[in-house]
Amino acid sequence: MTEQVISPNINFVNDIIASGGDTVKKCFQCATCSVVCNATPDKRPFPRKEMLYAQWGLKDRLLSSPDIWLCHNCNDCTKYCPRGARPGDVLSAIRQKFVEENSIPGIMGKIVTQPKMTLLSLAIPFILFLILLGLTDHLRIHEGEIVYSKFFPIRYIETVFISTVGLAGIAYLLSLSRFWKGMSKGDVQAYSKGFVPAFMKTLLEFVKHSRFLKCGPNAERRVVHILVFYGFAGLFITTTWVTIYYYFFEKHTPILLSDPLKWVANISAASLLIGAVLLIVNRLKDKGFESKSSSFDWTFAIIILLLCITGILTALIRLVGIAYLAYPMYFIHLLLVFYTIVYFPYSKLAHIGYRMTAITYSKMINRDIEI
Repeated sequence: MTEQVISPNINFVNDIIASGGDTVKKCFQCATCSVVCNATPDKRPFPRKEMLYAQWGLKDRLLSSPDIWLCHNCNDCTKYCPRGARPGDVLSAIRQKFVEENSIPGIMGKIVTQPKMTLLSLAIPFILFLILLGLTDHLRIHEGEIVYSKFFPIRYIETVFISTVGLAGIAYLLSLSRFWKGMSKGDVQAYSKGFVPAFMKTLLEFVKHSRFLKCGPNAERRVVHILVFYGFAGLFITTTWVTIYYYFFEKHTPILLSDPLKWVANISAASLLIGAVLLIVNRLKDKGFESKSSSFDWTFAIIILLLCITGILTALIRLVGIAYLAYPMYFIHLLLVFYTIVYFPYSKLAHIGYRMTAITYSKMINRDIEI
């Protein structure tokens, strides 16, 4: 029998407890959680072993495991746990620590994943925008028709957002690559032939959100995730659409309400708003078992809700014609847009890439369940 040296990381255990996994020590390895979970593979199922790793502080094993991402936090395990250990919340806390630990650069992971640092993360674009608008003499209320590009010219928005999103995107890809190497133990070529079909199956699951159908007491989260996911997708399409209008058709903002672009934009905004509200309602309602959303999750839900509200108010106030309210509201909305898309690799939204990577890898090694 091969001997193994185990090096517990007590600080990591304390971090998990502080991030919402405060019940991890209650687990006594009865395996009820793994038995009742419909989303876990039959071979080496989760979350029993993850609870043990977390208790022992086996940081490296947890952060290189795809299983923490195969979990969709359905909370079947939490409902039936005889000790009230809330495995779903513990795995959610581990995922938060994963995003922080795996982020490039590491300082951004520490800033964005920690809710107490939210004001600092918003202060970064606030100061950047103030300096840019101040130096270009745009930091003022413009008279006449409310046109937001007078206040914050599109070329400035593109310069700021394209450069920062580009850098964040590169950092995110590097983080995903690091995760892949951790799962495959550096043998990147070993599974290369099966990557494309595995990825396409994973992508189809994401489009349909079919894994949520496996959830028991919390299955309605599928509707919430669909609304948020397609709300974001629609708004991404409209942003690209506006850029095409601007450069290829010389059609400038504000876009008429009768334009198809506005229809897609308004439907997407409504989808995201409804999804954000339902997300918060779902976290507050009594599910018949105890479960606590972490402050990391709450930060995401509140930011998305504020993003929707400020976006809708920006459009309505412009229609009413109140300039001294419209431009400040637009400024606040841009701050939240920056937070959402530039901090993507470090926020709750980072789950999309990590989860897709983990599921793809699991399909390639024939570990994943069939959906």
